[in-house]
Amino acid sequence: MANLVVHFEIHASEPQVLIDFYSRLLGWTFTQFGDMPYWAIDTGEGAATVDAPGQGINGGLTQRRGPRPEPGAPVNGCNVVVGVDGDVDEVFRTGLELGAAEALPLSDMQGIGRVGYLLDPDGNVLGLISPVLSDGTNAMG
Repeated sequence: MANLVVHFEIHASEPQVLIDFYSRLLGWTFTQFGDMPYWAIDTGEGAATVDAPGQGINGGLTQRRGPRPEPGAPVNGCNVVVGVDGDVDEVFRTGLELGAAEALPLSDMQGIGRVGYLLDPDGNVLGLISPVLSDGTNAMG
């Protein structure tokens, strides 16, 4: 293993709210570890595991210890950026409908893709990216 990111964690003041949000938005599945306030997140086929490489990673959701971020506060920690198959604009709109707020609007970045950021219902930053630009062309040429 060469210092690759193999796991991420999302902190939740009300875990069930975020479980519902990410399940509906991205189709992720959550499995609680016994009675612990911790849920494994399965992001889907192609995710890496400890013993098998993949194109993505799985994660966990844990009970937040302390207050959720205040609106407009700087990011404290890392954020997750999800590569979207399909229409990133539609996924972004769906996120807003499910209770997220816009952190940075979707925009085209030549050579990178169409990128935007949401604040999930608990104030965590969630990035969405697609290689397909708004005009239907591939950002990578």
